[in-house]
Amino acid sequence: MKKAKLLWLDLEMTGLDPTKDKILEVAAIATDMDLNEIAHFEAVTKVDEKLIKSRMVGDFWEKNKESKEALMVQNASGRPVSEVEKELISFIKKNFGKTIYLSGNSIHQDRKFIENEMPELNKLLHYRMLDVSAWKIYFENALNKRFVKPDHHRALDDIQGSIEELKWYLTFLK
Repeated sequence: MKKAKLLWLDLEMTGLDPTKDKILEVAAIATDMDLNEIAHFEAVTKVDEKLIKSRMVGDFWEKNKESKEALMVQNASGRPVSEVEKELISFIKKNFGKTIYLSGNSIHQDRKFIENEMPELNKLLHYRMLDVSAWKIYFENALNKRFVKPDHHRALDDIQGSIEELKWYLTFLK
């Protein structure tokens, strides 16, 4: 079986503060270095409803009401984050070799939540990460080229968009 190298991961959280907010949804796609999907993973974590109601406020959530409502509804079927972490580690052990590069858009932010809520997963990840947003900064500012990615604000959709975005940037290198 071909082993993956890139762990494309996206988290949907109650907000962006890893000290106050919590992970609501986790998705991952394992790919090789050619960005071919090998396997994918999805899970919903259970978050206290009071925290959801107090943290999922403001302009962002007002603009993304559909995503907010879907995340709130699925919370009822969520599982403890420790259980989701164990399943994700099992997914990684099945699909990856020794080196696991965390990949995605603004993945450093997701990494902060992983460090706080999934410390055993964090130990498995390489210190280097593939952040598509670095490509975005260069292409938009230096080359005046913009990739338009749909804003679903759902974990699996966002990962698929990030992979497509990197593929688009790579077409300029061929």
